[in-house]
Amino acid sequence: MMNVLGIETSCDETSAAVVRSGKEVLSCETSSSLRFHSRYGGIVPEIASRKQLETISAVVDSAIKDSGLKLKQLDAIAVTDQPGLLGSLLVGISFAKAMSYSLDLPLLGVNHLYSHIYAALLDNRVKFPFIALIVSGGHTSLFFLEDFQRITLLGSTLDDACGEAFDKVAKILGLCYPGGPQIELLAKKGNPKKFKFACSNTERPFDFSFSGIKTAVLYLMRAATVNGVKKADIAASFQDSVFDTLAKKSFLACKAKKVKRLVIGGGVVANKKLREAFSLKAKEKGMEVFFPSIKLSMDNAAMVAGLGYQLLNKWRKNA
Repeated sequence: MMNVLGIETSCDETSAAVVRSGKEVLSCETSSSLRFHSRYGGIVPEIASRKQLETISAVVDSAIKDSGLKLKQLDAIAVTDQPGLLGSLLVGISFAKAMSYSLDLPLLGVNHLYSHIYAALLDNRVKFPFIALIVSGGHTSLFFLEDFQRITLLGSTLDDACGEAFDKVAKILGLCYPGGPQIELLAKKGNPKKFKFACSNTERPFDFSFSGIKTAVLYLMRAATVNGVKKADIAASFQDSVFDTLAKKSFLACKAKKVKRLVIGGGVVANKKLREAFSLKAKEKGMEVFFPSIKLSMDNAAMVAGLGYQLLNKWRKNA
């Protein structure tokens, strides 16, 4: 039994969590600075890191207190060390290093994308190997996992990330930031078959491109004032087309690697329509698809602590 403190500061959230033996989430405390960024229509790195400096001590203290443990009962610290905003990462890493040194605890650097994969494993039993799709505001990537130390990148976005495309299309439609939840809400009132949008073709089968579909929405909106096009139909058609592309490439990767398990992580996975689309497609193909809980879809430290435990446990076994 091992208690790992996780710290996550890769973007605008400041999160800390204590996870026991890689599975049992004893606590997870997250503070977001999102409201300070909304007026700018996107994340402002300097604002994010400043707010993290202000809150990280209180967030970590709260997570440890909520776990019911004392500092001496912690066995290791895991912290996100890549990828992310440089200033934000520095806040988390510096704080984790100081704690590690003062408490004489092992410190593990954890990849933010890999921890999003692990988020689904906190609630599900998933056997290796499997394909993992990460869809968030900053990343859209497909991975093949043989274990936690043998991870192969199959493809990624060539331009906008999926979540970024949602934000930009939301702005075109006159919706607030962040755009994902706004488009999901508006799309419920629209007809997803009204318009035939398509994501751009890519040279490699597992790469993604969302700039083309974003431009198509822009052109359609420019004509909307003349033609009386409903924004809800645009939102529904856009969302449906993007999710269809994500699903096709993900299941194609499963077929190429001859696996029947697909794990999906990242902030966009909070979208219920995406979950429905992937679940339906998996059922049709006789495959398994795994999602994190809605809460753990967003950036959080529980997934960092959980993956940190697995990496430390594997290292100790091989030492």
